[in-house]
Amino acid sequence: MLIQISSGQGPTECELAVKKLYESLKKEYKTIELLHIHTAKSGRGYASVLFSSDDNLSYLEGTVQWICQSPYRPHHKRKNWFVDVSVISEVPRICKDQDIRFDRFHCGGNGGQNVNKVETGVRLTHVPTGITVTAASQRSQLQNRHQALNKLNAILAEKEAANQAKQTNDAWKEHMKIIRGNPVRIYKGKKFILQK
Repeated sequence: MLIQISSGQGPTECELAVKKLYESLKKEYKTIELLHIHTAKSGRGYASVLFSSDDNLSYLEGTVQWICQSPYRPHHKRKNWFVDVSVISEVPRICKDQDIRFDRFHCGGNGGQNVNKVETGVRLTHVPTGITVTAASQRSQLQNRHQALNKLNAILAEKEAANQAKQTNDAWKEHMKIIRGNPVRIYKGKKFILQK
C-alpha cells in the first residue's frame, strides 16, 4: 500500500507536522519503507512524504490535526495545523519470467519446408495483464522467441510508464486537497502526542 502525507499549501508549521507524523508512524508501523521525500523550502519539515507499508493504513486516509503553538512564530494566534494523508493507487509489478506463458505454432509462409514441419512461430502471453504477442518472421524458434520477448518488454515498459505517470498525477492531486476539520487523528504539543 502506498501512502502520501502532504502539507498541501499549508505554512511551515504544516510542513513540520508532516515530518513529525511520518516519524511517529514509522515508530508505530515497522513495515514502513520510505519512497520519496519532497523537502520543504524552509528546510524545517517536509512538503510531502511518499512511503509504502505492508500494513493496512487505509483508516488513516483523511486529515490529521496537530494542536500546538507555532514553534516558529510564538505570537501567532493560530494553533491548529492540518495535513492530508492519502492512499495512492499502486503501480503493478510487471514482467517476471514465471508470469509469461510460452506457446509454439506452425507459421507457414516463406522459409521452405522448415516452417511447415517445425513449430517456429512463438506466442507469448503475459498472464497478469493478458497481453499477447506473436513472432513468426524468423526461421528459428529461438529467434522468434527473442523477437516476441522484445515486443512484450516494449509493450510492458510503455504500460508501466503510463502507470507511473498516473501515479505521479494522483499523488499531485492529493497534495493539492486538504480538508480542514473532522480529523482521523489528533496530535498535541511539541512532543507530537497522539490524542485520538
